[in-house]
Amino acid sequence: MKNLFTSGIIFLMLWGCSVEGQDKGDTLNEIKRYEPNWESLQQYETPEWFQDAKLGIFIHWGAYSVPAYGSEWYPRLMYMDTATFTAQLKLQQEGPNKIYLHHKEKFGDQKEFGYKDFIPMFKAENFDANQWISLFKKSGAKYVVPVAEHHDSFAMYDSKFTRWNSVDMGPERDVLGELFEAGRAEGLKMGASSHLAFNWAFFNKKDHFDTVDPEYADLYSKKGKALDEPVSEEFKELWWNRTTDIIDNYQPDILWFDFFFDIDDFKEYHPKIASYYYNKGLDWNAEVVLQDKNFGHDAFPPGTMTLDIERGKMSDISDEPWQTDTSVGKNSWGYVTDWISKTPNTLVDDLIDIVSKNGCMLLNVGPKPDGTIPEDQQQVLLEIGKWLEVNGDAIYGTRPWKIFGEGPTEVATGHHTEGKNKDLTAEDFRFTTKGDKLYAIALDWPESGELLIKSLATGAEHTKEVTSAKLLGSDADITWEQTEQGLRVKLPAEKTGGYAYAVELDLKN
Repeated sequence: MKNLFTSGIIFLMLWGCSVEGQDKGDTLNEIKRYEPNWESLQQYETPEWFQDAKLGIFIHWGAYSVPAYGSEWYPRLMYMDTATFTAQLKLQQEGPNKIYLHHKEKFGDQKEFGYKDFIPMFKAENFDANQWISLFKKSGAKYVVPVAEHHDSFAMYDSKFTRWNSVDMGPERDVLGELFEAGRAEGLKMGASSHLAFNWAFFNKKDHFDTVDPEYADLYSKKGKALDEPVSEEFKELWWNRTTDIIDNYQPDILWFDFFFDIDDFKEYHPKIASYYYNKGLDWNAEVVLQDKNFGHDAFPPGTMTLDIERGKMSDISDEPWQTDTSVGKNSWGYVTDWISKTPNTLVDDLIDIVSKNGCMLLNVGPKPDGTIPEDQQQVLLEIGKWLEVNGDAIYGTRPWKIFGEGPTEVATGHHTEGKNKDLTAEDFRFTTKGDKLYAIALDWPESGELLIKSLATGAEHTKEVTSAKLLGSDADITWEQTEQGLRVKLPAEKTGGYAYAVELDLKN
């Protein structure tokens, strides 16, 4: 009787937990386990929390910040004595590239002083995860994605599968773990990015470099000198072990993959890692986000993950949620001494344009090797945060309207197109919706003090009668008139800050 009674109590407790768990969203409870095939993976849906978040922070930080020269691709270019196989970086000039020459002049011959020798110099002595997270929250970001491991193969976490990690070398700290703990304590979603796949071909192999020394093959990869050598099964297994190690031990809300993982050499791993990660999310009762660029490949069919576009945008509203990843820096992702920061105006405009097309923006910072974020980068983030304090209602939790916007300024689309874009103007508008509100966002303050939104003209295909209008951040009454030319909005004399301006509208049902 005692055992029967105990079993009954346990059953009731488990039943109660099951019923309580359904409150988190019946979606998770209804989804079957994912199988490593695309038919099964089509049941995945990008979670609402990600669609609501809109702004995240990317962090490129590693031993490549020590030389602080060129870009975070310094480890690759320091071994390129000639400008070969570098079309990606547009280094097609003849002769030695400048980073190779710079390294020889400042640090010595690449056979004697290789990339491995920067790692002991990467101390991170002033790194404070709580300070970083505080800054990111002030920027208005809702999620944070540190680079867990870049192409250089140095793990910024406590790895079981490589000695080249931030706990055993360099900072001697679990950087990823500290950021996850600090971020989650502040209610942020925390992700991790993996750029490890390209480590296979990242380092140039020649006899006069230390990259061919077998003692360091676990850093520089075991690939030989041939440029087109297929990715080995041993390397793919290492990639799998290191990636699932991140998933299992840090339970990231977002898992982001860089290019090269999407090539055919890794084809069998595409559905395999997606199903593994999504099933882990079910185990954790968490809605997770897998992101990939599909960079020139169709590694992940539409609907099986969340597409990421590097330094570029979309031309129109996407049916599926997506993301732009870009950097505060015009010329680098990792810290360099000649870093050039974009203006807050440019980045605010980018955020608005992306959100109006059903996207989110993952904005990168590049900390110094001592663990501090440069002041100019901090100021950019704080300015974005100030703008979102005023205009966040037009951004967070919104969805696209019937059209993304209007205006004369064309926006370049696709990977690596942001350099072609011009600043948007007061004649350019973007639209978002939330509940019964429509937000019309002017990308600059008009000199005339009056907005003319042509898409909201009487009788226009996309709109109804406007019943109220309010300028976010202002208590002043504003006047408007809806005519056949458009909605004319007379703005107050005093601006509500800088950059773009959002008008909250009610439409007649």
